[in-house]
Amino acid sequence: MAEAHQAVAFQFTVSGDGIDCQMSHEALRQIYLSGVHSWKKRFVRFRNGMMTGVYPGSPAGLAAVVACYMSCCRYRRVADPSLGLCAALGRRLPGAVVERMSSSCPRVSADVQHVLGGVLVGTGLWVGVVLAARTALRCMLSWHGWIEAPHGAPPPWRTRLWVLLVRLLSGGTDPMLYSFQTSLPRLPVPAVRDTCRRYLESVRPLLDDGEYARMATLAGDFERGLAPRLQRYLRLKAWWASNYVSDWWEEYVYLHGRGPIMVNSNYYAMDFLYVFPTSVQAARAGNAVHAIMLYRRALDRAQVAPLMVLQGAVPTCSAQYERMFNTTRVPGVEADAVQHVAESRHVAVYHRGRYFRVTLFYDGRLLHPREIEQQMARILADESPPQDGEEFLAALTAGERAPWAAARNAHFARGVNRRSLDAVEKAAFFMTLDDTEQRFDADDPVRSLDAFAKALLHGKCHDRWFDKSFNLVVFANGTMGLNAEHSWADAPVVGHLWEHVLSLDPGPVLGYAEDGHCRGEPHPSLPPPQRLRWDLPAECREAIRGSLAVARSLADDVDAHVFPFDDFGKGLIKRCRVSPDAFVQIALQLAHRRDKGAFCLTYESAMTRLFLEGRTETVRSCTAETCAFVRAMDDDGAAAATTRECCLALLRRAAEKHQGMYRAAMTGRGIDRHLFCLYVVSKFMGEDSPFLREVLSEPWRLSTSQTPLQPDTLRNLERHPEYVSLGGGFGPVADDGYGVSYIIVGEDLINFHVSSKHSSPETDSHRFGANIRRAMLDMRDLFQLDDDGDVK
Repeated sequence: MAEAHQAVAFQFTVSGDGIDCQMSHEALRQIYLSGVHSWKKRFVRFRNGMMTGVYPGSPAGLAAVVACYMSCCRYRRVADPSLGLCAALGRRLPGAVVERMSSSCPRVSADVQHVLGGVLVGTGLWVGVVLAARTALRCMLSWHGWIEAPHGAPPPWRTRLWVLLVRLLSGGTDPMLYSFQTSLPRLPVPAVRDTCRRYLESVRPLLDDGEYARMATLAGDFERGLAPRLQRYLRLKAWWASNYVSDWWEEYVYLHGRGPIMVNSNYYAMDFLYVFPTSVQAARAGNAVHAIMLYRRALDRAQVAPLMVLQGAVPTCSAQYERMFNTTRVPGVEADAVQHVAESRHVAVYHRGRYFRVTLFYDGRLLHPREIEQQMARILADESPPQDGEEFLAALTAGERAPWAAARNAHFARGVNRRSLDAVEKAAFFMTLDDTEQRFDADDPVRSLDAFAKALLHGKCHDRWFDKSFNLVVFANGTMGLNAEHSWADAPVVGHLWEHVLSLDPGPVLGYAEDGHCRGEPHPSLPPPQRLRWDLPAECREAIRGSLAVARSLADDVDAHVFPFDDFGKGLIKRCRVSPDAFVQIALQLAHRRDKGAFCLTYESAMTRLFLEGRTETVRSCTAETCAFVRAMDDDGAAAATTRECCLALLRRAAEKHQGMYRAAMTGRGIDRHLFCLYVVSKFMGEDSPFLREVLSEPWRLSTSQTPLQPDTLRNLERHPEYVSLGGGFGPVADDGYGVSYIIVGEDLINFHVSSKHSSPETDSHRFGANIRRAMLDMRDLFQLDDDGDVK
């Protein structure tokens, strides 16, 4: 094999004439350049670690403090600027040490002692100022009164003053990705009484009087009995650990799950809606891979700006970015684990049943997009057949976790399989050159978008490595998307990466030549991709077939529907003085009641990244106020003017309630994560709580999530309205329920992703999508609009 010969840097043979040594100078050169690249990265990481460790301090601040202190000492004619510190240190040194120093070093002059003492004390003063500023900033960020301001109203003077102080304490330099990690507050533990009260309030519209009385009794017994003991352990953990929820959430919600992660856990992100930059598959892959690796380099250098809210004043946690690349989920018999390696210089590629290892660095640099396209074109031109069992190998990652763990331990622990599996699991990310074509078709928008979503959510069930942190999928006609594993991070983190890729791809930064290929020229001597080899015995192939059958059954049951809603968007909703997210959530409740004739327990995710290592909290969107509005719309009708005014008042009340619950979830006053952690502690203690058991077993028949656009998105949609993303979605959470994801794009577009199961007679994604559209239009009609679409 050509790649095997190129990998040999040194050969020798022993003969009767002696030892004949042969060295490949090119291979040795590449080894040298690789080492230089590695040491540069280590230096950058060390420097960034130092800068982050002293933030909001800076070298300029250190120089200023030392200079001011020395100037003050000289102005006041202080003889010893170290304030006796140097003399005290000298007295405490052992006599032998002093003698050796005196004999081996010339005596230090008084001026040098003066400068060294001043620098020493000035540095200590600077460190004290930094620690004080960091402590003060943490205290300031623990106040969340700013989030309580009414939607659309200007912030009060107290909030404006608070923002000014936060900006002053944050320093004048641009923060790096992890600069605020030491200044973020910890997630507080709510009082059990408050959590139980909020829980009972959330289920009141879903229960009749008898069921509610029973739940209130269970909650009261729990609050007076077991809860205080559980709460004490939880407060101890909150004091000791960085976050009292996140590690247990990752371990018990994600990693302990034994069912398939395909559809049930993984989610997807889609390409542009209207723009198709190129139809050349290898070229689109070349630009996308290069853009992704540029993002990884920025992450390694901590040059990605942290997500800030409230006009860029309030930082959020960046911990989830650490495992975006070089990460895989490793199956276990009882629980999985997340494996992350510090460095990876290659990507694993799947095409037509074969696996390839593509190195992304050469001559000590990242390959250019045209060179990556060259490598992808070589893979596309390779006509070698798959090895026995190789084509469906990735189905192991799509099926049940325990069989995959058993097969991994039995057949992938050593030899050629171990080496090839390492090449996949330790790759920067996984990539599929798909042989199908997917895109938005204006002549058949429903079928084309639904097929696009299913292709990204599960594909053929054997052409995605679902354990990798994310899979880049490039289709035969040049469209693309992502499939992401959920345990290591939440969707907004992956969304930030995807926005970066889409912003660089068709524009002036990367772009394409007139013939659709990447700009630049191919490399004349680039080593070809390395084909991975497998030795899969009959027992392993049988395990693969079993996992594939499970995965196909799950994939065939998915009913996915994606549709752009372009009748109006957040521009009109905000002019109506209603939160766009609250408006959509209330519309989902109206659509669900029209679809099923009843309300249900509803899950909406809200981020808790205002706290250190925060992830998500649940907003229980089905409130009593929302139910009152829905009943008024459907039971009373909205034809009469008086009824319209009544419905409008109920809508505003429901929106305010939803916003209040969303704010509470973001600021650590949610319901479900607290109850979840209390339940985990009860299991550790061997205690049984009927209240917690019933709460944790309630199904979420409507699971929703908004895909947020970063406030500093790299592409201006006002100047380029054609570059709108379809967003992403996920599979249904309950067998008889719906999964709904939506992305609010620009001022006039909301893209919806609806999923359910064909096997449920109660659900139909297309029917529910039609109900969503009708609910949105009916709610808009409550507002009086003039001919220009403005609210009267």
